[in-house]
Amino acid sequence: MRRRFLLFITVLFIGQYVPLSAFAEEAPAEKGMAENVKSAILLEQDTGAVLYEKNSHKPLPPASMTKIMTMLLIMEAIEQKKLTWDEKVRTSDHAASMGGSQIFLEPGEEMTVTEMMQGIAIGSANDASVAMAERVAGSEERFVELMNQKAKKLGLKQTQFKNATGLPEAGHYSSAYDMAKMAKELLKHKGITEFTGTYEAYLRNDSDKKFWLVNTNRLIKFYPGVDGLKTGFTNEAKYCLTTTAKKGNMRLIAVVFGAPTPKERNEQITKLMDYGFHQYMVKPLYEKGKEITHANVAKGHKNTVRLETGEKLSILKRQGEKNKGYQQQIQLKGDIHAPVKKGDKLGELKILQNGQTVSKTSLIAKEDVDKASWWQFYKKVFHAFTKTNDE
Repeated sequence: MRRRFLLFITVLFIGQYVPLSAFAEEAPAEKGMAENVKSAILLEQDTGAVLYEKNSHKPLPPASMTKIMTMLLIMEAIEQKKLTWDEKVRTSDHAASMGGSQIFLEPGEEMTVTEMMQGIAIGSANDASVAMAERVAGSEERFVELMNQKAKKLGLKQTQFKNATGLPEAGHYSSAYDMAKMAKELLKHKGITEFTGTYEAYLRNDSDKKFWLVNTNRLIKFYPGVDGLKTGFTNEAKYCLTTTAKKGNMRLIAVVFGAPTPKERNEQITKLMDYGFHQYMVKPLYEKGKEITHANVAKGHKNTVRLETGEKLSILKRQGEKNKGYQQQIQLKGDIHAPVKKGDKLGELKILQNGQTVSKTSLIAKEDVDKASWWQFYKKVFHAFTKTNDE
């Protein structure tokens, strides 16, 4: 059956907002921005607006930025209660054999999920990444399948994974745009920046093998507001970095691929961040979980279900712009039948400017609506019948 949508439009007057695709095209490119890097992008978190880009859809080796997807799948497993933070994860021979950045796990050694995540997020540990991949999916190969499935679900068209670490392998690639989208998804998970934003920590505190972790992303210490996300380096990829920073209401995501030195990488990320924070501002509209409207439900124990925002909804404008109007549009799925589960997507809330969408979020069920029992259904029919006769 073809899905139908009911439309409700409300006009508000808060600020002027430009279509998302227009920001990168109209923004004046500052001299010296994204120099000496193969590709770059600057993205605003809430709206997904691209504020600057350079070769952002070019497939390139992502090196350890791959671990953004690895951490995303770990966070999802945590939230789905397939893992707990204090669970101990055993290191296999395969995981312990990983080269490159590592925390020197030994075969059979156990660490908690929290400690493994510290190793991945702070120390870019390949051995911890593989150990967690094996715990989540049973094997690294199966975990890589899940990584690629998630990339497809997110609509990433220039991404293909061959491993959970980013170690060099033919056919392992991503793009600046795709990496920014992965980062945007990862940042939806509460608590992730407690790991990615930590500059230093210790593992094996109660042993004679105490291990000092120092974050490979030095901007955490030297750029105000930076709290993640992931560096990367191989001889082929050169120096890469996906960074996020928050100031006031706005969170930015900046990505660079292929810088010749770590200093150049950090300088170009800094220029992108400075540009975004100086040129733009965000106006929050609704927090995640804000009740917006309700929808009718057929054959349910209740006639309606309350709907709330699936994500935070904001709108973006340039600094100093004058206020003008925008439209708010609610689209609800037609023919909603019980049962409805809390979290089911039943519509969408869009913010429009000149007929174009500038920001949007899903509208999801705030509660369960079970199928009506035979007796409940009978009472509904009887009530409707007697009401009709009375009229």
